[in-house]
Amino acid sequence: MGRECIEFGHDVSGHDRLSCMKDTEIPMGKQKILDDLGERIRALISESPAHDLERNLRSLLAALFTRLDLVTREEFDVQSAVLARTREKLTRLEARLAELEQAGREQR
Repeated sequence: MGRECIEFGHDVSGHDRLSCMKDTEIPMGKQKILDDLGERIRALISESPAHDLERNLRSLLAALFTRLDLVTREEFDVQSAVLARTREKLTRLEARLAELEQAGREQR
């Protein structure tokens, strides 16, 4: 014998309660209750100390990051690429300088 969905009264064998609920429309009266409950929860959270704490913590972290003079990942990647090109150029210039110094010694 299959299990019966408590809320909607049909067999739920082979699938879970969430699947059962997804396939069924919520009656209009229950939808209104759920909407009202959701709105009350949002209002409660927005007025709670937790909301103030989150806002204050974000401000504190933003100020801390500003003082630390941090860069974004994009800026870091750009500067890393510039540094890599500069190192390559320096290596080529050092090699060229070594060639010129060697040629200067051979001419003496």
